[in-house]
Amino acid sequence: MQKRGVGISGAGCVCGAGMELATAYASMLTGERNPQAPQRFSTTHADTYPVFEILSPLLAPETDAELLRTTRLALSAAHEALADADLRAESLRALRVGVCIGTTVGSAMNNEEFYRDFRSGRTPDMAPIQRYLRSNPAAALARHYQLDGPTQVVVNACSSGTDAIGVGAAWIRAGLCDIVIAGGADELCRTTYNGFASLMITDTQACRPFDVSRRGLNLGEGAGVLVLESAARLKRRAHRARGYVLGYANATDAHHLTAPHPEGRGLKAALDQALNDAGIGAQPLAFINAHGTGTPDNDKVESKVLRELFPQVPVVSTKGYTGHTLGAAGGIEAALTLIGLEQGQIPANAGFSRVDPELGLTPTLKTTSVHGSIALSESLAFGGNNAAVILGLEEQI
Repeated sequence: MQKRGVGISGAGCVCGAGMELATAYASMLTGERNPQAPQRFSTTHADTYPVFEILSPLLAPETDAELLRTTRLALSAAHEALADADLRAESLRALRVGVCIGTTVGSAMNNEEFYRDFRSGRTPDMAPIQRYLRSNPAAALARHYQLDGPTQVVVNACSSGTDAIGVGAAWIRAGLCDIVIAGGADELCRTTYNGFASLMITDTQACRPFDVSRRGLNLGEGAGVLVLESAARLKRRAHRARGYVLGYANATDAHHLTAPHPEGRGLKAALDQALNDAGIGAQPLAFINAHGTGTPDNDKVESKVLRELFPQVPVVSTKGYTGHTLGAAGGIEAALTLIGLEQGQIPANAGFSRVDPELGLTPTLKTTSVHGSIALSESLAFGGNNAAVILGLEEQI
C-alpha cells in the first residue's frame, strides 16, 4: 500500500516575481520579469550581473527589529502560509508544531566589518555575531510563534529548501508533529554575488534556462513556505488541504564539488526514490518544475535525465522569473508547483527561444495548460546534492 500523503494546508512565497504567492504566479503567467543591477549593495566588477532583488517592503509580521534579512524573508512567507492555512499563532501553542527551514547564505555573509576587524588583529564588537545567532531562521520562527516542537535549519546548498520540506513531511509521517512550517529562505548579498561571479556562471543578461545561448544564472532572493499538516489534524479542524506532499528523496553524485555528474547519476537516483516514495510511476505527472539555472552544465545534465525519464512531460524552469534563490529555491518552487497544479497552467520558460541540439529539450514556450493532479519539483546543488519532491492535489492511499 502507498504511504499516505502529508497535507499542505497553506503556502506562502515572497520573491522577485511578487510579494505573495498568488500575485507572483499571476505575474509569471503574463511573462513579466525584471532582473536589474543590485540596488542594496555595490561591487567593483567591470561587468554587471542582473539579479532578482526584492525592493518592496516585506509583509512580515511585527517582530524583532534586529532579525537579519533572511529570517525576515522566512517570516514573511510563513505569515502568509499560516494565514492561508487559517491558523492563528495562539492556536499553534497547544499543538506539536515543528519548524524546518533550508538556507545557504542565511545572513552569514553580511558581517563584513566584523570579519575585516577580526582579520586585521582588532577585537571586534560581538553584537553582529549575536545578531546572526539570534537570526537562525528556524529558531526565530519558533520563537516568534512561541512553538516548542522540533526546529532544524537545513544547509545543503541549493537543495536546502526541498530537503527541508522532505524532512518536515517525515516528521508528520513519523507522528512527531501535528503541523510543520517548512520551506526555504535566502537573501542576496555582496559576498554571494562576488562568489558566483568568480565561478563564471552568472550572466550579464537575463538568464535563459535551457536555451542554446544560455550563459549562466541570475541570482535572486526570497522565501517559500508550506504548512504541512497531518491528515488527522486536518480532519479534526475540518480544513481542506490545498495539496499533499506525496514523495521526497535526496541522493548525491559523489562526483565533483560544483559540477553535476555527467550522466545525472544522483539526480536519477533521487527521482527514482521520490517516485517510489509516492508510489507512482512517471506517467501521472502533469508537469515538472525543473532546477533549470541557465548554466551550461546544469541544464545539460538535467535535460539528459528529463528526456530519458519523462520524455512527454511539460517542463518549465521558474528561475527565469525569480532568479536562483539558492537555499530558498526549493521552498519557492514547491509553492509555485502547488499553485500551478491548482490553476492547471504553467508559465512560459522565460528567456527560451532556441533549442540547444545537445540538450534536445524544449521547455514551455508560452503559458501552457497542464492536465493531471501530480507534479514534480527538483533541486540540484553544489556538492552533488539532488533533491526531488512530488506534490499532488489528492492524497494517495
